[in-house]
Amino acid sequence: MQKVLVRLGVSLILAGTVGLGAPVFAKDDEITLIHTGDFHGHLVPRQNVRSDGTGRMEGGLARIYRKIQQIRSDKENVLLLHTGDTIQGSAEVLYTRGQAIVDVVNLFGIDAYAPGNWEFVYGTERFLELFVGPEAKAPWNAIAANVYYSTLKEDPGTLFPPDKHGKRVTPPYLIKEVGGIKVGLLGFTTDRGPQVVGTKVTQGFKFTKGDIEVEQLVPHLRNVEKVDVVIMMSELGLANNIRLAEKFPGIGIDVILSSDMHEETRQPVVVTDPATGAETVIIEEGQDGTMIGEIRLKIKNGRMTAWKWKAHNITDKIHEDQRIAAKVGEVRKAFVSGPDFVEHFNPLNGAKLRRPIDTVIGYTAIPLHRSNFSHEEMPAVIEGSSHAFLTDAFRAMTGADIGALRGFRYGTHIVAGGSIKLEDLYHFIPIGPQIAIGEITGGQLKSQIANAADGALNPDVSKWTGGWLFNFSGVTMDIDPYLLPGQLPAARVSNIQVNGMPLDDARTYTYASYWYANDPTLINVLPAKNIRLVKDDNGDPMDGADVVARYLESLPGRTANPQVNRIRLLQPLPPSPAGFYVMQPLRGATLTPAPIHTAKKGGIHRAADDNDSDDGQRQD
Repeated sequence: MQKVLVRLGVSLILAGTVGLGAPVFAKDDEITLIHTGDFHGHLVPRQNVRSDGTGRMEGGLARIYRKIQQIRSDKENVLLLHTGDTIQGSAEVLYTRGQAIVDVVNLFGIDAYAPGNWEFVYGTERFLELFVGPEAKAPWNAIAANVYYSTLKEDPGTLFPPDKHGKRVTPPYLIKEVGGIKVGLLGFTTDRGPQVVGTKVTQGFKFTKGDIEVEQLVPHLRNVEKVDVVIMMSELGLANNIRLAEKFPGIGIDVILSSDMHEETRQPVVVTDPATGAETVIIEEGQDGTMIGEIRLKIKNGRMTAWKWKAHNITDKIHEDQRIAAKVGEVRKAFVSGPDFVEHFNPLNGAKLRRPIDTVIGYTAIPLHRSNFSHEEMPAVIEGSSHAFLTDAFRAMTGADIGALRGFRYGTHIVAGGSIKLEDLYHFIPIGPQIAIGEITGGQLKSQIANAADGALNPDVSKWTGGWLFNFSGVTMDIDPYLLPGQLPAARVSNIQVNGMPLDDARTYTYASYWYANDPTLINVLPAKNIRLVKDDNGDPMDGADVVARYLESLPGRTANPQVNRIRLLQPLPPSPAGFYVMQPLRGATLTPAPIHTAKKGGIHRAADDNDSDDGQRQD
């Protein structure tokens, strides 16, 4: 088998193989990149009930691996590159602190990995245990140029010794010499941790937005390391990755493998350097393993001269790989019905998982998800039926005036009339919160709404805060996505009503949402008074998913039917500036978004999608 020379940062090691029996090839030959990302703990397939789906099952690690192996067998010189949130998003990964999916994905043969913000959900020490060093439990070659150990000045409570302060947590880049081609892989995580879980969850680490690191390290890879091609693996999100490519068009980035926003670039974004004509190709493949990407690069004389991209939808047309399916079954057997089920303790809140996750809890009268495109009714960046369902549960189970939830991008899909299993609730609430009720003012609520809207719609995408608009039960409002010159973010929001009455900034309201013991004075990251927790009949802590399960079981026919369209858009969101539908406007809320160029024709090489794709339903 072909040896691959690997350089991690500046140290050389011999590691692994590429493909199966791949021959050495010359500098004017091709390499193939397989891109996966944002698995969010999904071990098995889930439905797609969005407008581009048919309710069919998509994803599943066993099908993903089968497609990876098909590409490896069809192409020479293949690298498998993984980005984004992997160890968060399901009960199995929550109760094992990520180990359940790590045990499966370790079989994939990942060549390099850029971690996502949710990789830090179990704390910085667990991140190091999983991803860093020669004894890493997930030996995926994690690279992230923009995460550092904080100094005592930045973080007086840092967990790490002084000799680490200011240094990078992982190597910033990895060099793989495949045959005669030197491939420079530059990694980025997000510029934020999962702060909703607690202000101390990333204690000892600090993050940057990546601009300085791109400006410094891409020339270093080109001019010092003398790589032939630069691949940026980035969890900074599609909009910010486009921003960086446009800010540094001639710096030498050939491809950006993007994740975080869960968009699907059905036509790759192409940023062209006006001075040289060099291209940066940017792709992102959704979430939960429902799509993976394949991009072939032609390299000649140390330059990418052509490329060809293909999307692979992971549907039931792809047979499962039996070895991976068996491993998935092995890690799931302690969680599902059968003789191997055991109770588990939640590592984030101490609650106990007492029943199998495939237990049917109830049903839904409407589709539950948050993934509509920006041009559709109830776009995901604004609102989602799953969030309406959850906030109704928080409000009902506490008797609060308001139920609230951050605009999380992750979750699952449940078809109208379908059953809701406990594992579905854990896909919606996989981060171990308890549910609490407390007192806030109307002014606090208004600020929370305005800040969330600005963090998702600001035309300066470098100011985005991650996630989408908060959703509420008991609250309705109007949102104008666009700000006039000089207006403050609060001007986007008007006609806020709580239970049918106009919001009073000075009035006290009861408010129910996520609560964590590490931040006992906060509910949903909002300071609150007179906080009380929802507990079980024995006075023990209840996981948020259990609270929602009790709510569902209390409904007539155990059937959820949440009222949606609680947020009224006064103007439609801007049209997509790219050649594909988006969930969140890639230029923010601006009436005249600058176009984003995509690969359609001309000198751009693009392959038709496989038979396992339905691109005709997914393009503008």
